[in-house]
Amino acid sequence: MTAAAWAFLALAGVLAIGDWVAVSRSATPLEYVCKPGTLAALVAVAVVLDPTNGDARAWFVAALVLSLLGDVFLMLPSDRFVAGLASFLLAHLAYVVGLTRDGGSLGVILIASIPVVLVAAVLGARFLRAALAAGARELVGPLVTYMAVIAAMVSCALASGNALAAAGAVLFMASDASIAETRFVRPRNWGPLFIIITYHLGQAGLTLSLVR
Repeated sequence: MTAAAWAFLALAGVLAIGDWVAVSRSATPLEYVCKPGTLAALVAVAVVLDPTNGDARAWFVAALVLSLLGDVFLMLPSDRFVAGLASFLLAHLAYVVGLTRDGGSLGVILIASIPVVLVAAVLGARFLRAALAAGARELVGPLVTYMAVIAAMVSCALASGNALAAAGAVLFMASDASIAETRFVRPRNWGPLFIIITYHLGQAGLTLSLVR
């Protein structure tokens, strides 16, 4: 890690905590600053750190930028859920490519995918039933595609042998699952704070996995 990367990481941490406070207190103006600011700071971390693989870094930067775009879509007052979903789907695809630039054979990925696919199938079935019950049939295709892509991302992270990447990917999946639970099944009092904390920690873990 370079000195600049540590500085941007500290900034990301401050902004993330600010966003957690904003979410817990429903402070929308603070969230509008801290939520995109956290991802922007993590983009800067990825750009200035000293990676073990430059190709992986490029794909991770793309994933972080797409995630930043998804954050903006999902925090807007108007319902931009599909646009946000598309942005994060592309982000997960970028992570998949980045994670496979530095280890993880096809055989290892397939083995790692077994528990991930089982979990994704159980969660996906729950969310799809709720979406259909709510009359949101048009979201079935996007949800199935998204669950498949995030399962692929987590599988690649587990297969990479990088503990930070694996932890980050699992936390990211937990955050996304909680969003679907809140939107399609039922809201949870602890949901919004859990979603944002696991999301930020997941993105940070993936970013820091670039340095071994």
